[in-house]
Amino acid sequence: MLLTAILIYLGVTVGIGVWSSKLVKNSGDFVLAGRSLPLFLSASALFATWFGSETIFGASSVYLEEGLLGVIEDPFGGALCLILFGMFYLRPMYGMNVLTIGDVFKKMFGRRIEFFASIFMIPAYFGYVAAQLVALSLVLGAVTDLTLFQGILISGGIVVFYTFLGGMWAISITDFIQTTMIVVGLVWVAVTVAQEAGGVQEIISQAPAESFQFFPENTWSGWTKYLGAWAILGLGSIPSQDIYQRVMASKSQKVAVRSTYLAGIFYLTFGLLPLFIALGAKVLYPELYLENKQMLLPSMILQHGGIGIQIVFFGALISAIMSTTSSGLLAPSAIISENIIRPYFGEKLDDRHFLWILRINVVIVAIVAILMASWKSNIYELVAGASILMLVSLFVPLTAGLYWKKASKMGALMSMVFGMIAYLAAENYDWVEETHLFGLGASIVSMILGSFSFPDKKSSRA
Repeated sequence: MLLTAILIYLGVTVGIGVWSSKLVKNSGDFVLAGRSLPLFLSASALFATWFGSETIFGASSVYLEEGLLGVIEDPFGGALCLILFGMFYLRPMYGMNVLTIGDVFKKMFGRRIEFFASIFMIPAYFGYVAAQLVALSLVLGAVTDLTLFQGILISGGIVVFYTFLGGMWAISITDFIQTTMIVVGLVWVAVTVAQEAGGVQEIISQAPAESFQFFPENTWSGWTKYLGAWAILGLGSIPSQDIYQRVMASKSQKVAVRSTYLAGIFYLTFGLLPLFIALGAKVLYPELYLENKQMLLPSMILQHGGIGIQIVFFGALISAIMSTTSSGLLAPSAIISENIIRPYFGEKLDDRHFLWILRINVVIVAIVAILMASWKSNIYELVAGASILMLVSLFVPLTAGLYWKKASKMGALMSMVFGMIAYLAAENYDWVEETHLFGLGASIVSMILGSFSFPDKKSSRA
């Protein structure tokens, strides 16, 4: 019964992808849904941006080991990113009316920086999508006899199919349905777990004291780790195409701003539910926690839940992961097509052919992500690594380009290159605890030194 319900749900999702392909007339429709999404579609799409495997699988298992301090990155950092994007980044970028965030770098610094920004951005998505494919495979493996690799292949095929056909239109429409499933499913499971455990207070009373510690110990190491966790998603995902494309798909700037605020609030609110459910599951069924921390929630539902709650939970789980995966596929595909391939064709490339290039790149990105997913299967690590790459290379140039008049092309390039080099070098030394903060600091210093040492001519950024 459960497997049948999952197959029906997947069939409906694919059907939406087929139907939404009728709405795709050009590349703007495919990448940004024609910039016509109303508030409810825009907010649900933004909420679903990261509400996937790392929130339900990764964060919940980390929370049980480290408490709130272990999950500052997600969901707290994710919510911070959405709020900051709406407050400081959305307005100056929305008016540019361009297809990708790579185009934003082009507007600010020219074609060379557009190219380098795109090159630094693209690799981050492979690990991100790989994490979602691993999670989908784990879900399918929990209800079938599929191996991890078989599940990854099937999961990848389904998401590629509807993203290939409908692009952002398919993502946005399915996101609304999937967001509804997520909210209903998680609330239902949370209420059920609380009732079986004897109430919310009973679960909280049995939790270790560190489960609710929000601030670190007052030491240098404690605070650098704490601030570093906030920065990974909170700042590192601001210069990302997946957020950009969902925000810019809104029908107006006002709708876009409201969407980021609503999505940030929803993300934090419902992002805490898997943590509570995991805490309750550990209290009720400690033996499942010892078996497999990442599979604690689905194992609990399968072994101790009725068919109704199984269908709702797995529907919510699959919804969350599929939504994040589809966005992660479209984002690098748009960057590769618009900012790497298109400049070499110039005016010779008509929009019909460009649309096919976008679709083919969706498939290529999926193939690379499948290979990565088969190689490394720790969900939380895969996602964190993706955001760190953008934090140390792209966050500073984007912010400086929007808000610092003296920011120069050479400053932007030095910021990207030396931020990444410093981060990778620091990874080899044990004495550097938060290597991404080291890379971020190098990126800031390089931006300042490069801009003052090699200023642009007054006309070069006009």
